[in-house]
Amino acid sequence: MPLAERGLSGVNRDGDREVLVTRTVSAGDCSGLKDLAGWMEREPLALVALFVSPEADFRRVMGDFSETLPSVPIIGCTTAGEIADSGYEDGRIVATGFPSRLFSSKVLVIEDLHDIDAQKLIDRIIRERLDLTESSRNMRDGFAFLLVDGLSLREDVLAAAVAPALAEMQLFGGSAGDGTRFERTMVAGNGQALENAAVLALVRTACKARVFTLNHLEPRDTRMVVTDADPDRRIVKTINAEPAAREYSRIVGKDPDQLDPFTFAAHPVVVRIGGEHHVRSIQRVNEKGELVFFSAIDEGMVLKTAAATDMADHLEQFLSSLSDDTAPSSILACDCILRRIEALQCQSIGPVSDALARHRVTGFSTYGEQIGPLHVNQTLTGVALYSPEGDQ
Repeated sequence: MPLAERGLSGVNRDGDREVLVTRTVSAGDCSGLKDLAGWMEREPLALVALFVSPEADFRRVMGDFSETLPSVPIIGCTTAGEIADSGYEDGRIVATGFPSRLFSSKVLVIEDLHDIDAQKLIDRIIRERLDLTESSRNMRDGFAFLLVDGLSLREDVLAAAVAPALAEMQLFGGSAGDGTRFERTMVAGNGQALENAAVLALVRTACKARVFTLNHLEPRDTRMVVTDADPDRRIVKTINAEPAAREYSRIVGKDPDQLDPFTFAAHPVVVRIGGEHHVRSIQRVNEKGELVFFSAIDEGMVLKTAAATDMADHLEQFLSSLSDDTAPSSILACDCILRRIEALQCQSIGPVSDALARHRVTGFSTYGEQIGPLHVNQTLTGVALYSPEGDQ
């Protein structure tokens, strides 16, 4: 049966200009999954990244790919939605291959995120980075791609530990998702499917690589102070010495009994770090009326509310600005689930998807993003890859 008839999609969106090889299949199509793995086998690959809908059997997906491509490093995670040929997608398995003619990689699996020995991890990353650099001297650029269990609550600690070991390699990544259920998230690397873990891919490439992060939010003057918190669980108990959910609702002008993901996406809060504002997104309200956040929060932290500009226009302008003499051939990105929720609520899901597709963005919707030593929220974070001269 032809591959197209089995649900396999993903013909390059601009002829052969894309440097990454991306294909997708329905999460429930077992026969299509085998076809997808077999199709990836056609070209020598330095790395495969799999972004897997929670509707699929994650362990089976990773197992089938590892069996079909035993000599290729394979990483993956569960998602809160996928990004592929048509922009935002759902219920898909997205496979992205890094051709060996343009890429070289090393994969590190980091287990037990609640017991990280930072110095041992740094030493391990440095050794692997130096070995990769030595073995791929013909590669002009590099980056590090991190996938983390999105329910581990350890992304902040992990990013801060990993970044110092990377030297000139820029770090970006995303937290694995579980749709909007927030029940179970998983990552995989070197044939292992794990919880409470992370996977770090060190990548060298013949392409020019530009790591970026963006958000479409503008801070307002309204301030709120975290006066009681449980940092280990990312819970804010009180704001301005008032019950957190009730005080947040008062500040943004909403009914405290009606708070939901749409409210949090439309009324984010930001914190100033190093001269820049970074989003600290709210995940939910717990049974005690406390606010549970997606990223690090602590007592004494001063938060500001932020207003959203037009997401589709902002995205189009930013992605267009990535074009210098030429446009990126491929973009690999991690996009916060709250951006997707906001786009849906504001009825801009179509224009945002169109922009992602037009600029050849592949990736997944996350429970948070990593950029350098920081874990952030409500961003689109990724790497733009440009074809080397003469490879058009």
